[in-house]
Amino acid sequence: MAHLTQILAEHALSIKLDALPPDLQEITQSCILDLLTAAVAGTGSEAPEVLLTVADQLYGAGQAPAWFSGRCLSLQAALLHNGLSASALDLDDGHRAARGHPGASVIPAVLTLATVLPRVSGREILSAIIAGYDVGVRIAAAQRPRTIPTRQTGRWAAFAAVAATGRLLSLAPDRLAEALAIAGVLAPNQRANGSSGYSRRTGNLVKEGIAFSAGIGLQALFLSASGFTGPVDLLDHDEFYDQMRLVDRLGDQFEISRTYFKPYACCRYIHPALDALKTLSAVSPFHADQIDRIEVKSFAAALRLANHEAPDTLVALQYSLPYCLAVLILDGEEALAPISPALLHRPDLSALARRVVLGSDQEAESRFPQETLARVTVILKSGQRWTTPLTTPRGDPSRPMDRAALELKFRSVTRGRLSPQRQDEIIHAVNRLLDDDAGSLLAALSPALFPTGG
Repeated sequence: MAHLTQILAEHALSIKLDALPPDLQEITQSCILDLLTAAVAGTGSEAPEVLLTVADQLYGAGQAPAWFSGRCLSLQAALLHNGLSASALDLDDGHRAARGHPGASVIPAVLTLATVLPRVSGREILSAIIAGYDVGVRIAAAQRPRTIPTRQTGRWAAFAAVAATGRLLSLAPDRLAEALAIAGVLAPNQRANGSSGYSRRTGNLVKEGIAFSAGIGLQALFLSASGFTGPVDLLDHDEFYDQMRLVDRLGDQFEISRTYFKPYACCRYIHPALDALKTLSAVSPFHADQIDRIEVKSFAAALRLANHEAPDTLVALQYSLPYCLAVLILDGEEALAPISPALLHRPDLSALARRVVLGSDQEAESRFPQETLARVTVILKSGQRWTTPLTTPRGDPSRPMDRAALELKFRSVTRGRLSPQRQDEIIHAVNRLLDDDAGSLLAALSPALFPTGG
């Protein structure tokens, strides 16, 4: 009987865009545009900037573009930079079954590798991305919580990067299976970090290890292509991976079709409360100085975020439900797409955040992780109170952000960092991938942003 690494490798290599439904082509282009939105926003932030300072020393020179920086680095360093930029502000896509972020590993891996290949078509890029999402999400969703307790993306993103880049290179099935095995062993375990880790210091630059896991995936691919081997049976053990989930509707249902997109640059667990509060404020307007308290009822994982009332870093802000609600009320949703250092050290925001009371909701908990839900009650000093129903966040498949909404997000987030002409060029280049024109998109990723960053 074939090992599951072999089955998934053959599946990834069999994916051809022309044989897939048109809606998969559309969602894949949307994923690319949305990921580039996040990467533009994150370029120049602390994590990718630190990488740039050590790239030559650690990884040597190269010709792979570090996106939107005007610099070229080695392939490995460029991938780390691009993945760090994409995941820096928590504006990148996600997937409920995986409870993580496939796009920030898969798309940088594919597009960064594509820039150093002699020629690659747009359709091959799209096929590779579909393969990466499908394999990565399946493995993530199949993890047994008892034996693989962390839910962090870095735990499985290397699998996704391997499947995607292996498909792009049309690696032999046996070598791709070995690469999946190598990546599965070496990917960061993330046991300490994040909302499902034992550390409570979530405001750090490691975050979910997405870029580093993608880098491990690329290393595994190149090592395997040259004969390196791994334990190809690592997925065959049901106590670690649900065997049925790994192959359920394989080749029939593609995981990328259930991707969600994020209108706000913060942890997805915060989004349902933000959308509930936004809906409430639209029908029952109130001012911050009228508020006695805001009660948020949600699922346990949202309550386990750091939730600092006075975050001192952008990463800490991304994991603070009370502070993000305060930003929405005082500065509006534009301030959350993307977030900026100007939001830190604000006494007015901290004062309002201290009026947010968090609690659990039994129904929200029972429907997690398939859904992320919250209800919000605003209680005024006058005694008036309004409560929302359980709310699903925008961008979920049940409340989708269509291509027009994602293009609007791209233009809004990148305004001041990209000229209108360059915004148009990137949007059109993503659209032209179906015409097999990959060169225009790859070229658009190299030039630096406006020097002021907006």
